[in-house]
Amino acid sequence: MPDKDSKATMDTEDTYGGKASSEPQNLRPRVFHSIKFFVLCHSLLQLAQLMISGYLKSSISTVEKRFGLSSQTSGLLAAFNEVGNTALIVFVSYFGSRVHRPRMIGCGAVLVALAGLLMTLPHFISEPYRYDHSSPEDMSQDSEASLCLPMTSAPAPTPSNDSCSSYTEAQHLGVVGIMFIAQTLLGVGGVPIQPFGISYIDDFAHHSNSPLYLGILFAVTMMGPGMAYGLGSLMLRLYVDIDRMPEGGINLTSKDPRWVGAWWLGFLISAGMVALAASPYFFFPREMPKETHELRCRRKFLADASSPVSKGENSPSEQNPGESLKKQDDLVQIAPNLSVIKFIKVFPRVLLRTLRHPIFLLVVLSQVCMSCMVAGMATFLPKFLERQFSITASYANLLIGGLTIPSAIVGIVVGGVLVKRLHLSPMRCGALCLLGSLLCLLFNLPLFFIGCSTHQIAGIIHQPSTQPGLELFPGCAEPCSCPSDDFNPVCDPSTRVEYITPCHAGCTSQVAQEGLDKSQVFYTNCSCVSGRGRVLAGSCDSACSHLVLPFILLVSLGAALASLTHTPSFMLILRGVKKEDKTLAVGIQFMLLRVLAWMPSPVIHGSAIDTTCVHWALSCGRRAVCRYYDHDLLRNRFIGLQFFFKTGSLVCFALVLAILRQQSKEAGDKSTASSPGLEQQRLMLGPKKQPEDSSV
Repeated sequence: MPDKDSKATMDTEDTYGGKASSEPQNLRPRVFHSIKFFVLCHSLLQLAQLMISGYLKSSISTVEKRFGLSSQTSGLLAAFNEVGNTALIVFVSYFGSRVHRPRMIGCGAVLVALAGLLMTLPHFISEPYRYDHSSPEDMSQDSEASLCLPMTSAPAPTPSNDSCSSYTEAQHLGVVGIMFIAQTLLGVGGVPIQPFGISYIDDFAHHSNSPLYLGILFAVTMMGPGMAYGLGSLMLRLYVDIDRMPEGGINLTSKDPRWVGAWWLGFLISAGMVALAASPYFFFPREMPKETHELRCRRKFLADASSPVSKGENSPSEQNPGESLKKQDDLVQIAPNLSVIKFIKVFPRVLLRTLRHPIFLLVVLSQVCMSCMVAGMATFLPKFLERQFSITASYANLLIGGLTIPSAIVGIVVGGVLVKRLHLSPMRCGALCLLGSLLCLLFNLPLFFIGCSTHQIAGIIHQPSTQPGLELFPGCAEPCSCPSDDFNPVCDPSTRVEYITPCHAGCTSQVAQEGLDKSQVFYTNCSCVSGRGRVLAGSCDSACSHLVLPFILLVSLGAALASLTHTPSFMLILRGVKKEDKTLAVGIQFMLLRVLAWMPSPVIHGSAIDTTCVHWALSCGRRAVCRYYDHDLLRNRFIGLQFFFKTGSLVCFALVLAILRQQSKEAGDKSTASSPGLEQQRLMLGPKKQPEDSSV
């Protein structure tokens, strides 16, 4: 019967409209009847989708500076990608076999591309970026506007108040709202892409080729986050208003803390890639003919059903392929007949039964802890590196995309190879997970001590060992009328003291000197500098920027060890639940990971980062972006959160291993005579409830 159905399907699909179709009409869709071409298209689409969904994480600090967002708000923005995804992912399992899957994938990809374009809209509807609010234009006079002026000749502070109109506030809220809507649509559009694509490949590929195709799909897909950080590294080197540069140019470099890169350009490029990758899906058929290799192998298996099956990579169920194929066909027939009401009734019961399984629950909790760590690190590690080691956003993304992401990919691959080559049992999979978590935790400890303390900032951070005479906004700048919301940092190279503006340093004039590459701006006649010396434009350089490489190497090694647990923990879930509940268990696993990890973790990390801020920029009386952090406190709290989640994962894997040992011990104590009775009891319980449960 399977051969007849497959042959009939192949006859109708190959002719694309029947035998009466002419040859020219049959040639055009021939490539769209190849599962290999579908795998190629789907690999490129998922690569582009992960690029556009991960790109925001590479430019999170830039978006904060551009629109005056706190880390908590930016973390919530990053988490909104999972809101729409989580709300709809359960229904995908129900409608999976009832819709035209390639077209649904194409529609979802088009929605992702539109969401990416919507993310760029705030750039075009907002006014040009003003990195110095003390002057009306971002030209060369912005440096002079920050100088120390006598109170009698200083301009009135009314312009900054005028900018706080109700229209400005409404525009700011509208811009932020657009980004939240775009992130939600980005998650909604990504719902059908991966589940429908994987099921489509598994349905129409030969069962021995399906693992190979899925392996290729995941291998190409895993490069997406790394490419997102690489794209961010390139785009953030460009100025944000590259499409509308002021006439006099800008006096900023990428090392300036006021620099904002072209964050929107990456979304534009990624959206174009997604739209291009989505176009072939509207030409794939609803049902594709099985591969020729599939039909030959099936005939061979049916003809040699009595002969022993050679050992391979497949499960033991292949020992009776005819029965297995018939069983799969029965399950396929049952699932479409399940109504929505019956699906809703069955789902909670199977959900509770799955969650009551201790191995499943503990493994999922360990994965939740690990995903919390990964989500926080992926979202805020670039910003952490920028602040902790005083490096540019472009360089931070380059380090993460070039070292950390490839290390995580290697860890996933090595974990899969160990499980396959060593034929690890569930207990050994648990031991491997425990070992990987323990080593990851140990490599996390040195990160508490690798970092830079905050240098002295006049009026904000005081280092008693350097200049005990400095106090809050020193009296040397009292004759000046310095605006409180201005930000144009300068550095005294002799004492390594940083001032918020030249005005706060008491400087009355500026001098530009031509250097080897670019002109260097100095501010002279500064009353707060010894000997009324000069200060250098820009923040003080960090004394320990060289430590960023050892830090990122330890982070990458920890990421590889954490990723080592991915495949064995997944195998623990598959082997720990009933066979008819495996599909639903995997769906529940991903749903819990989104709800408990990927959604709250960026907000938790962002809130922890905000608590380490020592100087906030104010916009219309509200806190906007943080300009200075306590670096030691930032490092301890950020790495401390990572340590907390890694410890939770370690404890869960330890409990899993203890339960597996207990089960193994109990199974060994039982007599061999009880095994047939136990198997008979399982068979007696199965046939009545299996069709209803497996249909989910």
